[in-house]
Amino acid sequence: MTKKILTVIFVSVLFFSSCTKDETNGDAIPIDAALREPLAPQQINSKIKESFSTTGSFDWNKISNHIVWSAIYQGNTVASIGFGASATDFDRAKSTNSNQMQNAILDLIKQYEGKNTNEILLSSDPFLNQMDVRIEKQETVIALRKSNLIRYFEPADYKYFALESENQRGDGNETQSSGSGCGLESTALSASDYTTVTPNAKVPWAFYRHNIPSAWNYSTGSGITIGVIDTGTSTNQTLLGSSFNNGLSSGRTVSKFGVYVDSIWPWSSSTDGPNDQCGHGTSMASVATAPRNTIGLPVGVAYNANLITYRAASNVVLDGYQEQNGVKNAFTALGNTISVKIISMSMGHIFSVGKIEDGVKYAYSKGKMIFCAGGTSTSFTNFVGVIFPAWMPETVAVTGVKEGTSNQKCDVCHTGSKIDFTVQMQRASSGNTIPVVSYYNGQTDYVGGSSVATATTAGIAALVWSKNPSWTRDQVYTKLKQSATYFPTKNANYGYGNINALLAVQ
Repeated sequence: MTKKILTVIFVSVLFFSSCTKDETNGDAIPIDAALREPLAPQQINSKIKESFSTTGSFDWNKISNHIVWSAIYQGNTVASIGFGASATDFDRAKSTNSNQMQNAILDLIKQYEGKNTNEILLSSDPFLNQMDVRIEKQETVIALRKSNLIRYFEPADYKYFALESENQRGDGNETQSSGSGCGLESTALSASDYTTVTPNAKVPWAFYRHNIPSAWNYSTGSGITIGVIDTGTSTNQTLLGSSFNNGLSSGRTVSKFGVYVDSIWPWSSSTDGPNDQCGHGTSMASVATAPRNTIGLPVGVAYNANLITYRAASNVVLDGYQEQNGVKNAFTALGNTISVKIISMSMGHIFSVGKIEDGVKYAYSKGKMIFCAGGTSTSFTNFVGVIFPAWMPETVAVTGVKEGTSNQKCDVCHTGSKIDFTVQMQRASSGNTIPVVSYYNGQTDYVGGSSVATATTAGIAALVWSKNPSWTRDQVYTKLKQSATYFPTKNANYGYGNINALLAVQ
C-alpha cells in the first residue's frame, strides 16, 4: 500500500514539475532568427548521415530541437510521443495515471499550438503509453522536449529512405524505395538445391546444413504458434491457406490479419487487408511453416506449427508513418495473442523508432520469443551494421552466411556484435539461396539475405519449444545457444554461429 501511495505522489510531482517548467506563456520561448525556417529534406538527411559517419548510429533524442522540428515539418507535421513516469513505463495497463499523463501533454501542446485536442491528437494507442500528434510550431517541440513526462519525442512520418532516393535521382519521384525486398516472380529450382522426401516435398539444401531433417525425428513444431510480421501472405498460394494441412502437416491452423494502411496520409485508417502485395511475407511464412506437402514444393522448417501472419508494411524498409504504425500494432496484437510463442520479423530501419520499440517490449513482456533480421537486403541499409529492431536486447538477431561457413556473411547480409545466430543461406558455387513456395500456386522461388535466415531460426525455435512445451523462452534460447558453432563464447560479429537443429531438440 505504501509503495502505491509513493508511486502516486511521484507521478503527481512529475505532473507539477512538468507544468511549472513548461507552462509559461505560449510565445515565451525565443527562437534564433537563423533557426526559424525548417531545414530541407536534403539537409536533414545530411545530418543523419553525418551522425552515422561520426558515431555509427543516429538517435532523434540526441539532436537539436531545430532538426527534430524540421523533420516533423517535412513529415506531414506528425510526431510520435512516448510518455510515462519513467523510461520503462510503456505498458498502459501497468502505468499509474496513464490518462492523466497523456492529458497533461496534450494540454501543453494546446497551449503552444493554440488548437483543440481533436485538431492535435491523431491517435492514442490502447495498449502503450504512446500517441501521435499534429505539431506545427517549433516552440511546441522545445517545450515538449523539456517535459519530464516524455520518454521519447520523434518525427512520425519522416521518410528518410524515400527522400534519400529522391535526392539521389533528383526527379522528385519517391516510389523507388517502395519496392525494397519485393518480387512476385517464380523461379524453377536447380535439382542440386533440394532433396525430395515423403510424401513429395522438397527439402531445401540449407536445411541439411543445420540438421533440420534429422531434427524432424524428434519434433515438427506441433502445438507451437509462430507469428510472422511482414507484408502478408499471398491469396494465390494455397499451401499457406486452404491447403496448410496438406501431406504430413495436419491438425494446425493459419490466421491472417492486416494492420497496414496503404496511404501516404497518416490520418488515413482503413487497412488494405492481410494479402501480400510484395512477395516477401509469403516467402518468410513458407520458410518457417510451409507444409510437408504432396505436390513437389518446398517444405518449411516447422511444418506442423500453427501460423499467424500480419500484413504490417508494404516492404522490408520501415519508412514512414503507416509502416511503422502497422508494425507497432502487429507486435501488440501478437503480444496479446496467448497462443503465440514466437514472433519473426524480417524488416527494419537503420535507426530506432520509439513506437516500434514499445511494441517489441510489450510483446516481450508477454513472454514472446522475438526473432529479427540483422539487416535488409537493400542498398538503402547496407552502410550500417545490425539494424533496428534486431539490435534491441529483447530480440534475437539473425544474419545469413555462405554455405560451409559460420563467419562469412552472405553478399547482402549485415554483421555486428548484436548478432545472436547465423544461417547458411547462400551456396558456395552457384550463389543460389533458399528454395521456397512462390507467390503463385504450384510454383517455386529462391529467397535470401538475413530475412530468410531469421524465418529459418524462428522455425528451429518452434521445433525446440514443441519438443519441450513447458519450457520458458529463456530455456529455448539457451538450448539454441548450446547447439551452435561458437558456444559458449560469442563471435564478435556472428554471435553463436550456426544452430545445429538436431542437437537443439535432443
